[in-house]
Amino acid sequence: MAYNAYTAYTAESAHHAYTCARAVLERNWTGASTVPSRALYPHQWSWDSGFIAIGLRHVSPPRAQRELETLLDAQWGDGRIPHIVFNPAVPHQAYFPSPDFWRSSAAGARAGAPAAVETSGIVQPPIHALAAWLVHEADPAASARHGFLARVYPRLVAWQRYLTERRDLGGRGLASIVHPWESGMDNSPCWDGPLARVEPAASSSFRRADLDHGLPADRPTDLDYGRYVRLAEHYRAHGYLDDHLDGGPEPPFAVEDPGLNALLVAAEHALAEIAAALGEDPTDHQVRAEERTTALVKRLWHPEEGLFLAHDVLTDEPIGERSAAGLLPLLLPGLPREIAAALARTARGPHFGLGPTGPARLAPSYDLTGRAFDPARYWRGPAWFNVNWLLHLGLTRHGEHELAERLRAAAVTTAGATDCAEYVDPFTGRARGARGFGWTAALTIDLLAAPRAGSAGRRERAARAVPAGRRSPDG
Repeated sequence: MAYNAYTAYTAESAHHAYTCARAVLERNWTGASTVPSRALYPHQWSWDSGFIAIGLRHVSPPRAQRELETLLDAQWGDGRIPHIVFNPAVPHQAYFPSPDFWRSSAAGARAGAPAAVETSGIVQPPIHALAAWLVHEADPAASARHGFLARVYPRLVAWQRYLTERRDLGGRGLASIVHPWESGMDNSPCWDGPLARVEPAASSSFRRADLDHGLPADRPTDLDYGRYVRLAEHYRAHGYLDDHLDGGPEPPFAVEDPGLNALLVAAEHALAEIAAALGEDPTDHQVRAEERTTALVKRLWHPEEGLFLAHDVLTDEPIGERSAAGLLPLLLPGLPREIAAALARTARGPHFGLGPTGPARLAPSYDLTGRAFDPARYWRGPAWFNVNWLLHLGLTRHGEHELAERLRAAAVTTAGATDCAEYVDPFTGRARGARGFGWTAALTIDLLAAPRAGSAGRRERAARAVPAGRRSPDG
């Protein structure tokens, strides 16, 4: 039976979701940034903070600005933003891989790792420029008075250049990931083939802290984790340098991911807006956005699938697995109209199951009909709120208002019903992973504040019952 998001979305459910989300953001705030989860993820994560800032802008724009600037304070000299910034007050055994595994300040010194803070050595998708622009738009006058954009713009440009120059491993204008965690969709079946070439680290050589807080059925297997550890060890052993560009050894894993590259293009659009707001010429960013959109379509678009597919750089072959990452180029305003329409059809079709007759409540992270689909296991089928937020944004940009509104309503009601779960079963909405998850809370608030498509009705009346514009005292 199809899930009726419109029936479920009421003033009461919207208000409950907002109240829950506000409580999570307060509980997870450390004073300088927001942890994704107090127990499972007790440090600062890169793209988590970007999504969290997007929601915090409705609660406290100054706090949203601080969220991003705290992350950027840990930026490396080569421009990369590390995927974890470690809190020194948290015991090492609370999370693995811990600071003593990454050894960033020592192992990453040649790449410009900061000496004053420990981080990981890999990256995550570049949501940050879009987040910075949206945070600025929440209160442009105050942002300008405090010089927010002027401070973050050069850092965001350096981050963009790192990805577009040091990580163009295929030489075709797209960034590559060198570890599955860099995609953000850590455990996707898309990585099974490339990972099969990696000899896993022995399970006795590390201790998984994630299993202390999550069900084994929800988490990656020990075999997958062993391969993740081996790849990270290899990158660390080479000083976290992308030295293959200078004749060094080829990385054992290199993939062009459509989700990361879609956000890379979206970042150029956001940087163009930021440059214009600062009185600078946005033309370079606009040109790069157009060029990279062209490269994305030429390299990763597969019309016979109606989807963008990841590409294995080392074998120079597409990866024949359907992931929600392949829908994310809908974010791009310059995407050809026929491709946007095809992606919307794919979202409604059997692989992702959205729409009034589809079986999915929210977009699954992986093909519902795929050989490795699992509605419970980490990134191998469950629905994630950040992915659905990005799809909502993309569908709205390309005029798919009904489907976008269904996603918005389903995400809000599901977040409220699950105490802002990390991810959920895409069919039933049953909570999986951590509860009280940071970006689920933040993006719920943003979706409640989003303009609603179509004529006024019950959904508008429900939204008016939610105090989405209420600010904290520091806002």
